[in-house]
Amino acid sequence: MPRYLLSVFGSAERTDFGNYSSKEEMLQAFADTGVFNEKLERDGHLVFADGLEPASIATTVDGQGEQPVFTDGPYLETKEHLGGFWVIEAADLDEALALAAEGSKACRGTVEVRPFQSAESFATLLES
Repeated sequence: MPRYLLSVFGSAERTDFGNYSSKEEMLQAFADTGVFNEKLERDGHLVFADGLEPASIATTVDGQGEQPVFTDGPYLETKEHLGGFWVIEAADLDEALALAAEGSKACRGTVEVRPFQSAESFATLLES
């Protein structure tokens, strides 16, 4: 079954409650996301899911030269950052998009859907 990455994005500017306006909103979003995660697992879609610490504490590593270069902070300077994600299995893109809409509502964030490369898509790339 095809796999998809559902990436949750939020503002780089965080309050005491992350990207939520209040403690109550944050706790409700966590509860709703927990229910969504349970549904994904029960229905056989969930491969892995987790949240991320703020991008401000990331370290960027460039190991392309003779010595790796380590830089404090995110790779890109943007107004929004990846805050969490789901890796799911879905029959097709339509099903993945429907699940992403549910996840977006639960976590109260924008969700980007990207398919993982398959053996077929990689073979097509090699043929061109």
